[in-house]
Amino acid sequence: MIKKILSLVFLLSAMISSAQVEVSGPQMADTFRSDGKIYVVITVIAMIFAALVIFLIALERKVNKLEKQINKK
Repeated sequence: MIKKILSLVFLLSAMISSAQVEVSGPQMADTFRSDGKIYVVITVIAMIFAALVIFLIALERKVNKLEKQINKK
């Protein structure tokens, strides 16, 4: 048990020490922003999110309809 706890502590300390590496910033986002393509990226992400939401709403309606049919019988 103690070995597991010690290994977990060492693992977490290694993760924390590697997470402290200084990063200059999101370079890809800066490139997209300077090229004006960030709006395309945001639009595509918004369209994918909207499609997922619409799909989940439609799926929920179908499931509710099937549940009502099962409960009638």
